[in-house]
Amino acid sequence: MSWINKIEFSQAEGKLKKIYERIADENGYLDNIVKVHGQRPHTLDGHLSLYRNVMHHPANTFTAAWRETVAVYVSLLNQCDYCINHHLANLHRHVSKQTAETLFLALKANDLQDTFSDKQVVMLNYVKVLTLLPASVTKIQISRLLESGVKEGQILELNQLVGYFSYANRMALGLGLSNDGEQLGWVNQQVEKEVAQM
Repeated sequence: MSWINKIEFSQAEGKLKKIYERIADENGYLDNIVKVHGQRPHTLDGHLSLYRNVMHHPANTFTAAWRETVAVYVSLLNQCDYCINHHLANLHRHVSKQTAETLFLALKANDLQDTFSDKQVVMLNYVKVLTLLPASVTKIQISRLLESGVKEGQILELNQLVGYFSYANRMALGLGLSNDGEQLGWVNQQVEKEVAQM
């Protein structure tokens, strides 16, 4: 479901058809966020490129599980069920079901100390402030990250994760996207295949 029309695989033409053919499965399946973005193929292409590089580029240093944890936390803070559902499904692919549920419940309750390491708590505190109150981020938060052992390049990775998921959350929320009829975590699997071929 969405509040504006989605462009289905069978309706795609030109540049959009090429993008869809690159990422659709053998049955032409695409997630709702991709199909609604089909209204403007040039921005869909940019969206997919940003997602691919923030979440799957081999030069990223955080584990896939940590990137998905941050994705879920940003989405929880923004109250975006659409992205929570997809990225919690992705998190389940990288850790045990019990671990994923423990992480999710700690993030949801904003009770981080008992579940995450001190370094992870510092990172998640930065994620929270940047997501909810971006103008209140100061050099103090960056200093805390550095003091906890987070490298400058990793701070940028963390910053980009927050930026991307805030963007995706607002897109999903602002267009009324739901997970009805979706294969949760599907785009992640397709993009991983595409990245492996690069």
